[in-house]
Amino acid sequence: MGDLIGLRTRVFAILAVIAGVGLSLALELREEPNMSATDLFFELVDIVPGVLTSVGVVLLFQLSLRQRDEQRSLARDLEAARSQGEKWRNEARGYLNGLGEAIETQFGQWNLTEAEREVALLLLKGLSLKEIASVRETSERTVRVQARALYTKSGLSGRAALSAFFLEDLLAPIAAID
Repeated sequence: MGDLIGLRTRVFAILAVIAGVGLSLALELREEPNMSATDLFFELVDIVPGVLTSVGVVLLFQLSLRQRDEQRSLARDLEAARSQGEKWRNEARGYLNGLGEAIETQFGQWNLTEAEREVALLLLKGLSLKEIASVRETSERTVRVQARALYTKSGLSGRAALSAFFLEDLLAPIAAID
C-alpha cells in the first residue's frame, strides 16, 4: 500500500512539473507569439526551478502530513502497549507475591535459618556461590556450607533440584511428540 502511495505521489509530481512548465510556456507564448526557439529554451530554464520548487513544497507538505499521521498512530500503539504492559505487571505481581509466599512457607517447613533462606533465594535467582558470597559479604566457603545445609534439610540433591522443586508446576507440560 505504501509503495502504491509513493508511486502515485511520484506520478503526481511529474505531471505537476510538466503541467506547470507547459502552462508557463503557454503564457509566455501568448504574450510574445513570435518568440524564437532559443528564447523559448531560456524561458524554460527560467521557469523550471520555480515549478520544481513549488512541487517540492507541496510534496514536503504531503510528507509532513503523512509523518504526522504515522506519529499519531505510533503514539496510540505505544500507549496501548504501555497499558497492556501495566495490566500484565499488575496481574503478575499478584502471582509473584503468591509464589514468594509459597516459597517462604516451604522454607519454613524445611526449618531453614535466615542465612540459608537468603542463600536459597539467591540460588533460585541463578547467582553463583561466588556472587552470593559477594552479595552477602561473606566467604564463598560459608555460602557453600549454607547451601549444603539447605540441600540436606530439604532432601534435594543440588541447585537444579531446588529450582525444579519450585518451578516444575509453573511450567506448561510438554505435549507428547507423535
